[in-house]
Parts: sequence; structure tokens; C-alpha cells
Amino acid sequence: MPYTFFASLMLATLALVSATPLIAQSGSFDVSQHGHAVGTASFQLSSQAAGFDSTSSVSIKMDGLEYALSKTEQLDKADHLQRVLLSGTVNGSAANVVGKPDGPQFLLNISANGHSSTSRLDAHAAAVFLPDFDPGALETLLVLAVTQNNRDIWAIIPKQAGSIQPVELATYADEQGTLEGKPIVAHHLVATIAGARTDLFSGPDNQLLQAELPQQGFALVRKGFVLTPPKKPVAPAE
Repeated sequence: MPYTFFASLMLATLALVSATPLIAQSGSFDVSQHGHAVGTASFQLSSQAAGFDSTSSVSIKMDGLEYALSKTEQLDKADHLQRVLLSGTVNGSAANVVGKPDGPQFLLNISANGHSSTSRLDAHAAAVFLPDFDPGALETLLVLAVTQNNRDIWAIIPKQAGSIQPVELATYADEQGTLEGKPIVAHHLVATIAGARTDLFSGPDNQLLQAELPQQGFALVRKGFVLTPPKKPVAPAE
């Protein structure tokens, strides 16, 4: 009888673990514009006693844009932002950003082009620090979309003096793809931030597979992933 009870308890525990959403630990991506390769991006997530450390890097070189980013942030166990450090360059101009919650506000210090500014933004628990082309930020957004049921998520935009914008999320029908040659279901989520749309495709374990910015023609695609295009409608018979 004790053995039967122990075995049942173990099975129940395994079922609970398997049902818990997983967080991708790392990812490497190709960045393209209108189908032409322009750079790479990556992120890595490591578990810590108080939550997670997340690091991201981006490198883009193309006509009219040379962009590099390095970001480190600390998240609590609920993936809420505790501190972020960013350094980057845009066409040779350097910028550094430090951000952290400060009571009912989010404190953002930005240094760029020889000038420094401090902004105090409204604080929201489920806020994502969202630089351009950052796959780590998009991964965090996907996790929060699950825990927040697509509601009350905000994006901290580190441009100029900084701003915080609501994230509108809409779920679309699943699509299909392959990852390292094996079939995979690609969940499709659309995030709209300040009028700009981003299509996000994620795997069964909520890992970021692809992000598309249709207005600018940019895409981030996880190395080894291929999204299967939807079938074209059959032309009506004459």
C-alpha cells in the first residue's frame, strides 16, 4: 500500500511538472529585412535564487543602419523587471541606459550623444523593457502574455527620454513549421505597441521562434526554424 501511494504521488508530480509552461534558456536568431540578412541577435536566461538573469545582444549592419546592443537585466520569479543595464550604438552614436523600479514609478536614466536625462515613468508590474530587435525582451513578453492572460502588459521604450506604452495582444490561429528539421506547432500572437504591429511565433514550450515587424520589413528568425507559409487559397473553378 505505501508503494502504491508513493507511485501515485510521483505520477501526479510528474504530470504537474509536464503541464507547467517552460521558459527557453537561450536562443540565437538571424535578422533580415525584406528577406535579406542584415545581422544576428541572441539571448540567454539563467535561473538565480531571486529569479532570473537575462542577457541579450544584437548586431545589425546594413545601408543606413549600424546597430549594436548589449543588455543585462534581472527579473523576479514572476518575470517582473527589477533592474536593467543597456549599452549600444546607433550609427556610431553611443547610448547607455539604466532602469529600475522606484516605488510607484520606474526610474530611467539615459545617456546619449553627450547628454543625460532622467525620466520617471508610471510603474507597472508586468512591464517589458523593449529595445529594438531584442529577442530576450520578446521572450519575456511571451511569458507574461501567458501569466497575464494577454492583459495589462506594458512596454518600456528606451528612446529619447523614454516612455511606457500599453501592449495590445491578439491570438491568431496556430501555424506550422520545422525546428532543426522536425515539425513544430507555431503559436501566433500579435502585439501592437504605439500603433506598431509585431507578429510573434512561439513553440509549445513558449520559446520565441520568429518575430516579424511588417511595417519595417524586419524579421528575427531562430536559427534552425522555418515557418511553413499558409496554403494559398485554391482558385475558383471556371
